[in-house]
Amino acid sequence: MQRRCFLRLIALLLSVVWLTGCSAPQYLQPTPERTVAVPSVGHGQAVTVAVVDGRDGPQIGTRSGNAMSTSVITVEAGPLMPKLQAEAERALRDMGFEPTTQTAQGRPRLTLTLQRLEYGRGQSRPLIDEARLESVLVAKAENGGATYTGTYTSRRTQGYAVRPDLKDNTKMVAELLSDGLNRVFRDPELGRFLAR
Repeated sequence: MQRRCFLRLIALLLSVVWLTGCSAPQYLQPTPERTVAVPSVGHGQAVTVAVVDGRDGPQIGTRSGNAMSTSVITVEAGPLMPKLQAEAERALRDMGFEPTTQTAQGRPRLTLTLQRLEYGRGQSRPLIDEARLESVLVAKAENGGATYTGTYTSRRTQGYAVRPDLKDNTKMVAELLSDGLNRVFRDPELGRFLAR
């Protein structure tokens, strides 16, 4: 009898811990990284580069997919924007440019805006749920009075039987943003426009 009560108590405690973990908010600090080769089009020209957060706010969704849920997923701009800035500068250097944050009259300029970053729940199947992620980066290049704008959308659908934890979600968001950076900087038109 005591053993049965003890087992029930253990089961109850495990259920409470599991439910608490599922409803706890997550604060992600992804480290995106460009991984593709970029066109070598620059000849040492200086390019002013700025990365900005164009989202409405830092919350990207909830782990449950319910808007009223307490399992909110947040990606703050403070830690993320410097990482995106560093990757944008590295990409421009690899393209043959000299990136700078200083503006100057007549200097080419690249503004990279994180327009959207979303985490939602996809279709549910027996024993399997889905997380659906989407990011949109907008690159606006200005050179010689002309403007080139590119919009780069990345999507990812991830199936899971056990709801992703902080580490898994951080990895998924980092990979999503990395794909966005790859799309931006492998765009040959963007490089040619900055180099002209």
